[in-house]
Formats: sequence, C-alpha cells, structure tokens
Amino acid sequence: MQMSGSTTTGQGAWRHAAGGLVLGMLLAATSHAQAQASATGHPSLLGALNTLRQQGCNKGDRPASPLRENAALSRAATFLAGGSNLEKALKAAGYRAVRAAQVTVRGAAGASALARSTLGKSCGSAMHGELSEAGFHQRGTHTWVVLAAPFSPPAPTQAADVQTRVLALVNEARARPRRCGSEAFAAARPVRLHATLQAVATAHARDMARHSYFSHTGRDGSHVDARASSAGYRWRAIGENIAAGQMQADAAVQGWINSPGHCANLMAPVYTDMGAAFAVNNSSSAGIYWVQVFGTAR
Repeated sequence: MQMSGSTTTGQGAWRHAAGGLVLGMLLAATSHAQAQASATGHPSLLGALNTLRQQGCNKGDRPASPLRENAALSRAATFLAGGSNLEKALKAAGYRAVRAAQVTVRGAAGASALARSTLGKSCGSAMHGELSEAGFHQRGTHTWVVLAAPFSPPAPTQAADVQTRVLALVNEARARPRRCGSEAFAAARPVRLHATLQAVATAHARDMARHSYFSHTGRDGSHVDARASSAGYRWRAIGENIAAGQMQADAAVQGWINSPGHCANLMAPVYTDMGAAFAVNNSSSAGIYWVQVFGTAR
C-alpha cells in the first residue's frame, strides 16, 4: 500500500493537513535479500511464459519484458500447491512484493501448460508490465505460477542522490503554474536543500520505519514545527509531506503532486528551504517511508 500525507504551519497559525491513499498494493512478506535469490529450476516453463509475454494474449497486445525465475517465488508456488493463499505463500517463502499475481493451470503438463491456448482467461495475469520475476511448481498436470514485482527500495548509500532527485523534481514542478485541486498556484521560485531540514526529515522517516507507523505526529507527540525548532531551525513557515510504499523518488514526488494538499505544500511560494529523506525497514508495514520538510527561516 502506498500512502501520503501533508501538514503545514506558518505565520498567522495557518495549518493544513491532508492525507489519502495512492493507488498501489503492498503484500506483506519478510526478507528482501531472500527475494533476490534466483534459480533456473524450470527453464522450459520460464521460456514458455516469456514466449507468451512476447506474443501477447490477443492480437495487438504489446510485448511485455521477459521474466526471470526467482527461487523464493518457486517456493511460494509450492506453498500455493499445498493450499496457501498468495499472501501467505509469499510470506512463508520470504518474498516481499509490491505487486503479485498467481496463475493455476490444471489439465496440461510441461511447457504446454503455459501456452496461450491453455491459459485462456488467466493469460492476462501473466502479461502485466510491472511484473519482473516468476516462480513455478508443477505436479503432474497441475501447474502453479507466482509472478511478482519485488520490493526494491533505494539503498542507504543512495540517499544523497535521492535527495538531489527530489529537489530537482520539486523545483521542476514549482517552475510552472499549476492547480492543486481547486487552488491555483503561480510558478514559484526554487527551493534549496537545507542541512537542518534534511536532518529533521531523516529522523522522522527513520522513526516511522523503525516503529512501523505512518503519521505526521511522532511517537513523542511532536509535529514538524516542534521537530524543526528542536533541531535549531528558526522558522517563519514550516510544512511537511510524508509518503510510504513508493519505491522511487519520482513516484513519491508524483504522488504528492497529484494530491491537492501535498501539491499545495510543494507549490507554496513562501518556502525557500527543503529537506527530503527516506528510510527502509523490510519488516515494517509499508517497507519504505518518505518525509519532505519545507521551511522558511526567520
């Protein structure tokens, strides 16, 4: 599940809060490292499925990228064969997915089980463009297939690059007039990265990831205005956007732009400074958490 929220405080005690769901699905599971394990245990089934993705289910279908086999997904397929549902099978196999699908075929053996003519209505499940990995289990004339897009957040070593990317996307958005819901905004001057706001954003993102919650309110009851003040940022205006579940900076920023409350924060002409951070915890509810803090110093 991807989520987002925003809050802003400025002169005149102006405060705004908004939150909502962003389209997406996050299936619970465990170790991402385990999910990266690959296998070549079912080359004929993988080949048949990739041939299908090239041909499409119907005339005019666009080809989909080839899949790679993943050992954890093949374990999940075995659990499906034992009666587990998809979510439980992924969790038992130690695979965390941002999107997953299953295909079950009865009455065909070998690679022919994954032919277009055999799959019928299940063919479309195998064609989704975001899916990149697959696992297989076959027993006689029964075949179980699990397809998924893995949970693959940026590494901690990429933090500086991610911050730079968020800044570029924000300033690109601010450079043009836009509507945020019913409110119209003129183009605004660019913001710059501020070390103190970076630290404030990082601390809150890490706290949400470590303790698996999603809120502008910290576990100590603090909000962004108090957190910024405690960090030594003497603000005239302060605001915060948060998000969870998005794998990349582009998706997090686009989600904020698409949401009126977050967009209003992002476009507010009063702001001059920004901090942006993400934090990852594979065992948390959302997996990855994003925080963006805007401010103007006194």
